[in-house]
Amino acid sequence: MPRSSIPEWRVLAVLGEGEPLSTQAVIARTEMDRLKVSRAVIRLDGKALIRREPLPGDRRAQRLRLSRRGEALYRRIVPRARALQAELAGALSAGELAALDTILTRLHRRAADLPRPPGRGG
Repeated sequence: MPRSSIPEWRVLAVLGEGEPLSTQAVIARTEMDRLKVSRAVIRLDGKALIRREPLPGDRRAQRLRLSRRGEALYRRIVPRARALQAELAGALSAGELAALDTILTRLHRRAADLPRPPGRGG
């Protein structure tokens, strides 16, 4: 598979979690802006890693799901990603991991409250 961008991997990861999602749901779950998700979806579709279907009742909206090829890639990558995560987490004690989780959660909440820069719509 040609090299993928971080936004593409994030979209694949969210779609790999289960049910088909609307583009809006992917935007919400990845917390990426609409343009990044749209570009990632177009590239993933071009690589035959996802399927796009119109949502009933809204011709502009789409339902996204992994293609067979996308599912195979997801199943191949997830164990590697989990192993890497475990290896990195192994450098910290249980207390340090809990503290890191608390810190990252607080930063995430604060970032969500910050005003968006002009021209960077949701």
